[in-house]
Amino acid sequence: MSSIQIIPSKLKGHVKIPPSKSLCHRAIIAAGLSDGVSNIENIILSDDIIATCSGMEALGAKIEKEDNRFIIKGSKELRPKRREIDCIESGSTLRFLIPIALLTGEKITFDGRGRLKSRPLTPYYKIFKNQNIYYSSEEGLPLTLQGRLKPGNYEIEGNISSQFITGLLFTLPLLDGDSKIIITTELESKGYVDLTLDILNSFSIKIENNNYKEFFINGNQKYKAINYYVEGDFSQAAFWLTAGILGEEVECTNLNINSLQGDKVIVDIIREMGGNVAIDGNIITAKTSKTKGIVIDASQIPDIVPILAVLGALSSGTTRIINAGRLRIKESDRLKAITTELSKLGADIKEQSDGLTIHGKEKLKGGTVSSWNDHRIAMALAIASIKCTEPVIITGSDAVKKSYPEFFKDFSMLGGITNEWSLGREY
Repeated sequence: MSSIQIIPSKLKGHVKIPPSKSLCHRAIIAAGLSDGVSNIENIILSDDIIATCSGMEALGAKIEKEDNRFIIKGSKELRPKRREIDCIESGSTLRFLIPIALLTGEKITFDGRGRLKSRPLTPYYKIFKNQNIYYSSEEGLPLTLQGRLKPGNYEIEGNISSQFITGLLFTLPLLDGDSKIIITTELESKGYVDLTLDILNSFSIKIENNNYKEFFINGNQKYKAINYYVEGDFSQAAFWLTAGILGEEVECTNLNINSLQGDKVIVDIIREMGGNVAIDGNIITAKTSKTKGIVIDASQIPDIVPILAVLGALSSGTTRIINAGRLRIKESDRLKAITTELSKLGADIKEQSDGLTIHGKEKLKGGTVSSWNDHRIAMALAIASIKCTEPVIITGSDAVKKSYPEFFKDFSMLGGITNEWSLGREY
């Protein structure tokens, strides 16, 4: 486990935003299910993406890496090369690949590490029971499966995770018959479902979306190989845009302002809080601003809550983050994690069952904080250091490898002053 010491300083400059992790997962999987060779450009090997590549290779795809480009030879008829898939700590990998593995009819075991071992899989257990698919346990990972998915009606709750819906959207078009996904509650994280539908359409898979309440899926479809460029990740840009507001001018490149990513709303939220954000093509620039607290509905944007909590802690007035209960079942209990650690830095923040109430201050004090082995907590705390009066030490700082391995390199490039040391990797 690594720790990093940050000497408070204002960040300034320009940074190329890494590719969208959400789109990387989806493009790799779609290419792996295609008949032919796809070129996927602008991919960075974070731990989560390594997990998805390894999983798709286990199921029969061939993946070659050239710089930041992947050449993927798909396998329209999956034949497992390995019977065990290590999802590391990637919830997307686990939930996307479980139904895909059930295309093979073979016995396959999924495993993982950390909190992934206990993250909920209940919607899939219900499907396994309904379709008489063998599965080994309802107590998390390892999970062994054997059986085949059948076409038909699938009822899924929309307020646990959209990842279950995405897993089925990838798989059901390949079945020998038509299917329907029925969403039994209000669908949260619609933006992630939009990303899935867009990727599927790019790879020639057609799905009818009835107002996010039902999805109609024709069977016997085929994925067609394509060349695909992965756009920049707005959930990662959120850290640097906040850094620009709290520090000096930060310019973020490689962003698509017409993106379907739900986290694109970070631009609107910062502006509503009084922040100065300018858009010029694929460049978004945030400039030093005095911001004020607002009410933020997090139901569609769970991934940017930690950095929004930092911005709220350093804005005048009160910021309330609501409809964020699902953050308790992420890589950490993110509501508890960000409340605990920002409090150590001197923030006035309190957690509710499904949100946060934050009374802003002009400055925080600094101190030693923990990442909770959560990449987004680590990055949010690093940005909070900009407004601290004393150094910030983040233990478990290497958690950023999950999504953004170069985060602290980019942090230093923008003027951040860091000292890093390793205590030996822990899981």
